[in-house]
Amino acid sequence: MYSQDEINSAIAAGALTQEAADALRAHVVQVRHRPVTDEEHFRLINSFNDIFVAIGIVIMLLAAGAIGQAIGGGIFPRPEAIDWAVASDAEIASYRQGTWLRESMSVAFAAILVAATSWPLAEFFTRNRRMALPSIILLVAFVGAVFAGFVGLSLAMIGNGENMDRVGAVMIALSGLFAAGAAWLHWRRFMVPITVAAGAAACAVTVIALILAALGPKVIDDGESLILGLVFIAGLAIFAFAMRWDMSDRERSTRRSDVAFWLHLLAAPMIAHPIFHALGVTDGGTIGIGGALGVIAIYVLFGIVALAIDRRALLVSALAYVLAALTFLFDEFGAVELNFALTALVIGSALLTLSAFWSPIRQKVVMALPGDVQGRLPATALATA
Repeated sequence: MYSQDEINSAIAAGALTQEAADALRAHVVQVRHRPVTDEEHFRLINSFNDIFVAIGIVIMLLAAGAIGQAIGGGIFPRPEAIDWAVASDAEIASYRQGTWLRESMSVAFAAILVAATSWPLAEFFTRNRRMALPSIILLVAFVGAVFAGFVGLSLAMIGNGENMDRVGAVMIALSGLFAAGAAWLHWRRFMVPITVAAGAAACAVTVIALILAALGPKVIDDGESLILGLVFIAGLAIFAFAMRWDMSDRERSTRRSDVAFWLHLLAAPMIAHPIFHALGVTDGGTIGIGGALGVIAIYVLFGIVALAIDRRALLVSALAYVLAALTFLFDEFGAVELNFALTALVIGSALLTLSAFWSPIRQKVVMALPGDVQGRLPATALATA
């Protein structure tokens, strides 16, 4: 199977004419009875060799992390044990600071070695071999390691002292900023589609941490609703960013569509979780009939949005919440023994029906929208211009 990006590369190299590529795409549409845009392609595995290489990369990165942790523990050994019953306050404080420094630097050294290992591996498996799954793993490892490394160094510098919440939030914000910079460098070098989503996530962490640092420790300790509200706003911003990439490639024939896919996959849980948390789905208690009906109504709204933008991430991210709501409703109406079976039957049938008739349903949804909006959304079978 060849990706749209590889077909475009073949056109640019002269191995395939534009007319032949268009004919191939038209043939695929005819065979599958749906436009290429509705397939929502993204590259994950080219062959079983991708899985084989991915396993090796994960083992290599785990080894690098373990070696780095051992180096950090050797340079900063564990403080000698103290007798807590007779130790003075100064001895207890010194022991805690020594333990804090050792653990923080162990994390930092492990992250540094993981980042240093993932980049040269990406030079071969991403830049030269263009392997999809290994490239994703190496990108996540590199950006995540940069973030964890700066968090470890920051914690080692600030110590385990007073006003830890506010200073720690600032340090997390700075670590997020460095991670965003690492994602940008990785994108400039390798252009792996998921990189933009990783950078967007790092930027979201930076902004949220800075806001929390400005608001103070009390909000950090007790402001779960505020934090989820900030996550929701960040999710909407990332969703809008994803739509920018989508609108620049309505035919979904370039790498920009893959970038948008990962951005939508990031934004969806950031939007869905705060909404359903506000309805009481995640607090472990009874959500009530009104809350359960609200969950289903929001899921239907998510479905309409997913059809309009031709992305399924919102539906997948909200699936667990609507399962919980339907299970509660069936239980309330007396189907205690069959509530799980009925829930699975309803949701499974709905998803399969939606998948089978995605294109005609989507056409009706898109055609009901204003003309200028239709011209910005991914093309349908009836509106490909």
